[in-house]
Amino acid sequence: MAEEHRCQAPEGHRLCANNCGFFGSPATMNLCSKCYRDYCLKERQEQQQEASIKASLSVTSSLPPVLAVDSLPSPAIALPEVRSAATEVTAAVEQPNRCSTCRKRVGLTGFKCRCGTTFCATHRYPEKHGCTFDFKKVGREEIARANPLVVAEKLAKI
Repeated sequence: MAEEHRCQAPEGHRLCANNCGFFGSPATMNLCSKCYRDYCLKERQEQQQEASIKASLSVTSSLPPVLAVDSLPSPAIALPEVRSAATEVTAAVEQPNRCSTCRKRVGLTGFKCRCGTTFCATHRYPEKHGCTFDFKKVGREEIARANPLVVAEKLAKI
């Protein structure tokens, strides 16, 4: 008798709809937090795939314009990926292995500055490489965001 009660959920609580053993809530479609997060990630990936399919169709535009969205191939079918020269250039810029000032090889010890370039240990400081990043502006914005202006209502004179 005690074993039967131990397996059942208490009143007001529902088990996860995926039967994973945890409790779900109506706010998360009766799923536990982990299953709900997985569900949201899966849904987001499907939306991104649909967007990339639509983008590739608009780029190629070799298909007739009468094609409906429902008649698109399923995401399981791999479509040929269209790569532009801009994506290849950004991939090459993301992995620099030389200091931008002295061209010394930095490898894994390179320092990435806030201006977006990589430097060796000697040129890592902004004053050593003539950094174009405006640190003062960012500091001012951060202070303004952290300390909003508080204005009290004016009192009526009696």
